[in-house]
Amino acid sequence: MLRSMTGFGSARAETDTCALRVEVRSVNHRHLLVKLRLPGEFHHLEGDLERKVRRRLDRGSVAVHVHSTPTARAQQVHIDADVARGYQAELEALRSGLGLSEGFSPDALLGLPGVLDGSDKDSLVTAALEKVLHKLLGQALDGLVKMRETEGKALQTDLERNAEAMGKLVARIDKRMPQVVRGHQKALKKRVGELLGRGSTVSEADLAREIALLADRLDVSEEVSRLGSHLDQFGRLLPKGGSIGRKLDFLVQEIFREVNTIGSKCSDAKVAHWVVDAKTHVERLREQVQNIE
Repeated sequence: MLRSMTGFGSARAETDTCALRVEVRSVNHRHLLVKLRLPGEFHHLEGDLERKVRRRLDRGSVAVHVHSTPTARAQQVHIDADVARGYQAELEALRSGLGLSEGFSPDALLGLPGVLDGSDKDSLVTAALEKVLHKLLGQALDGLVKMRETEGKALQTDLERNAEAMGKLVARIDKRMPQVVRGHQKALKKRVGELLGRGSTVSEADLAREIALLADRLDVSEEVSRLGSHLDQFGRLLPKGGSIGRKLDFLVQEIFREVNTIGSKCSDAKVAHWVVDAKTHVERLREQVQNIE
């Protein structure tokens, strides 16, 4: 199935120690770029989580954000009495040296650094919690992939429509070209006659040679043939799906090159109009292909 590179997925769960939420976002990128934002207590899992993402995705800039909020049961408060006594001794010495009145509130001590601490968050990360995080990342990636596949389906429909329109234009150009060549040949003969005037002639061999050169310059049969081949290959790749974005991008570049060559070779008004239409469809293909994995 064709997949876009744009998507979003999330998952959440609550354990005895914390509430976890995992969000995964992806946008276009030439290669696979994984960025992780993890709480400090989960930094040691960064490599494992990145490998998990790389096993599921092939292209795109992917941002993984893990949110961790301790639950009420995990908020264990600890008062460091030794630190508090040290502050008290220093405050007493300061009060005595400055001649201040006695007495101060214990609240002042509790607000000083190191006296009142919550439990060490790193100690709350257990093997069970790590397993929960891996599971949540898997669920978030499931949601991301599903969204990318949904958008990929819409992209495929649009690409097929534009490729089909391109094919019709190529068929028109191919059918029109013999008439264009004949018209230029007729115009050349008329122009030669006008330039030479009455009483002057040009050999049939010379005229035939010039007509042959003109026909060669106007000949776009090779470009039309290659263009048809590229469109056929493009159409065969789309239903296969998978990681085909780079192949499609290359084909679109080749399609544009052939269309551009046809436009530069042929000066016919109708063909020029069809070339403009073809370039519009090619540009649409180019834009959409940039978002395919």
